[in-house]
Amino acid sequence: MTVIAVLGLALALSMDAFAVAVASGCALRAPSRRQYLRLSGAFGFFQFAMPVLGWALGLSVRGYMEAWDHWIAFVLLAWIGGKMVVSGSAAWRGRASCTRPTVDPAAGRNLLLLSVATSVDALAVGLSFAVLGAPVWGPAFCIGLVCAMVTACGVFLGKTLANTCALNAWAELLGGLTLLAIACNILREHNAFG
Repeated sequence: MTVIAVLGLALALSMDAFAVAVASGCALRAPSRRQYLRLSGAFGFFQFAMPVLGWALGLSVRGYMEAWDHWIAFVLLAWIGGKMVVSGSAAWRGRASCTRPTVDPAAGRNLLLLSVATSVDALAVGLSFAVLGAPVWGPAFCIGLVCAMVTACGVFLGKTLANTCALNAWAELLGGLTLLAIACNILREHNAFG
């Protein structure tokens, strides 16, 4: 696999992470350096680890993972998105302010779930590396590094979009709705609706 092909693959795999990072930056409104590092580090690490894991699993479970990977990503993204929608629903009731969100996508279980959800497709890429007999370590490192950088850019863009108090009132709600839309789109892309 050429360097250009690996970079293209890394960018393609990072698009879900980018969208989630924008939603997270918008919800956080003023992410701290620690939140940037957590989101970028976790998303990058999981994008690195999943191809390696998929490669290690090889052909033994390929059919099973391909049948269920989109449902796993859907459930994880829908759960976090739903929590953000509930938390941000004060905007619908007209009582929102410029306070920080109650759901922090850069902490604890939320961070873990988002990291797994945005990297499940990289597991399938690792499986395909095993089928092709291609090396995995170099491409996995590149995928993880590109994803970490793309995630940081996404968080910054989300923060920039949420820099006014008027948008702050809706930011967490919009972020949650975005995650729900991404979750539904994953099912649509895998023809889960028939």
